[in-house]
Amino acid sequence: MNVAGTLGVGDASQLGKMDEKTLHDSMVHTAPAVTGGDGKPTSLAEYLYWAEKQRAVEDADTSQVHSKGLGQLFAKINKKQLDSTETSVDEKTEHGGIDDQLVGLTERETELVNARRALRLAGWGACFYLITCDILGPFSAPYAISQVGWVPGVTLYTLFGAAAGLTGCMIGRLFCRLDSVRFPIRTYGDLALCIFGPAARHFCSVLQFIQLILNCGLICLSNGQGLSQIAKGNLCFSVCIVIWAVVGCILGQIRGLSNFSILANSSVWLNILIIILSMAFVANSPPNFESAIASYGATIASGPIVTSAVVPLPVFSQVTGVFNMVFAYGGAMIFPELAAEMRRPRDFIKGMALAQIVIFVLYLVYGCVIYGLQGQYTLALAYQGVSKYSWQTVSNVIALITGSIAAGLYGNIGLKVFYVNIVEELFKGPPLMSRGGRMLWSVLVLAFWALAFVIGTAIPGVGSLSGLVAAVCIFQFTYTFPPLLMLGLDLSIDAALADEPFTTPGVAPKQVDTWRQVSRWKRAILAGGTKRLIIKFLNFWFFIGALATAGLGMWASGTAVRQTLSAGAATSFGCAASV
Repeated sequence: MNVAGTLGVGDASQLGKMDEKTLHDSMVHTAPAVTGGDGKPTSLAEYLYWAEKQRAVEDADTSQVHSKGLGQLFAKINKKQLDSTETSVDEKTEHGGIDDQLVGLTERETELVNARRALRLAGWGACFYLITCDILGPFSAPYAISQVGWVPGVTLYTLFGAAAGLTGCMIGRLFCRLDSVRFPIRTYGDLALCIFGPAARHFCSVLQFIQLILNCGLICLSNGQGLSQIAKGNLCFSVCIVIWAVVGCILGQIRGLSNFSILANSSVWLNILIIILSMAFVANSPPNFESAIASYGATIASGPIVTSAVVPLPVFSQVTGVFNMVFAYGGAMIFPELAAEMRRPRDFIKGMALAQIVIFVLYLVYGCVIYGLQGQYTLALAYQGVSKYSWQTVSNVIALITGSIAAGLYGNIGLKVFYVNIVEELFKGPPLMSRGGRMLWSVLVLAFWALAFVIGTAIPGVGSLSGLVAAVCIFQFTYTFPPLLMLGLDLSIDAALADEPFTTPGVAPKQVDTWRQVSRWKRAILAGGTKRLIIKFLNFWFFIGALATAGLGMWASGTAVRQTLSAGAATSFGCAASV
């Protein structure tokens, strides 16, 4: 569940001295001002300058990060803890350690900077917990392995995991080089803004919105399948999908995420319970042959369970299975949001690395166990492959609960991303916390879940839809964008070596040349010596390889949808269930 960064560590009711508008502004706006004092957009040099000062202050801070357990960011912040944080900030200011962050700011901008400081409370343990929470739910892992076989499945899970660890380190590095309380990095789009400008930020925001709405469609479909199994097919399948879209509409009317905090925490343990129960159930019952035939159509028939070192399926089916593996490492979209809530963001890599290791082990163990027991009959949602109705229902009911929580969170976050970045910033719409914002939010909620319903009903299989989500969105945030952003930052820094150094807040340094001149490109590529040139070269080819792989995944997912329909599998439009 992508809840962590946008959830934050509190809300206006919890932060006694902070009004709701201040909290909103401090968490969603990247900088105190859109432009610098000279009327031009904030320069990269200014971001780098203030980020360096911010890291120096954090490195000098020897105070202990308070944490009351792994659920720290989901727990309510009491006033005593907030007061202690504010006291620590005041002490630093009195000793001159961070006071220069306020140079040239208005009273309102100073208020926002102090609000951002107060929100940075988390340690690396909370970061580890939230990344694990965000990704945990390996119910498509067995399906992914079943599409490629033992050898490619284990190998590719390992390679994807290693690559995700590397790109996670890239994101952590980018954050530390660009973030400060004066110009905070709150989202993935903010990283793109600093390096490539506003258009890149809007592109990331739109892609993030697409991923979240596709996830909501996926939840509607998977919950609809669960409800259909519980009802033994006696409820029209389209109605099953509609029910969860309506539930999403109701939950979507809640603008504040603090009300979801306890539910979000509990859903993690419920997902773990499903993992344990489904492995136990599958070990003691035959596969659900009826559901497998309904899902895969004429391409599969009853027979002995078979597992293979390499599965001889068409290329598009294997690639779709591979892209279901990408879900295991799909949390990179919120990594900047997690780092933004840490007292010492340099520790982000520690929490991220540990989380990726735990996720890798859980997904691979679960995928191998279920595939080993069910072979070619493995379903895209593994817990629905249990043939005994009572056992099947237990997992389905728990999954409906966690799915409802995830739907509310995905919808809330997706709409906030769209509202803040598109409605407020791009189209200058009413602020989210205003009366006009409340009315517009309600309309957008209805449109959002209507579109999620169409997505969930139009694509006939969970495996095909999850592969499509991974190829179009998740793969980009995890594998394609990080090397591109690293390359862009390194080129920009080296190109600016001959420019006037940054000295005045809000005033961009003068450039000796522009990107239209060969001299700037030559300096950008060749400056810094052989080591930096090799790093730029590797990042470039990493980006090209990831982009090509993503294109392959989009082709395969689209082909899988078409083939599933032509094979005679039940579709979501209509009353015939696909399980």
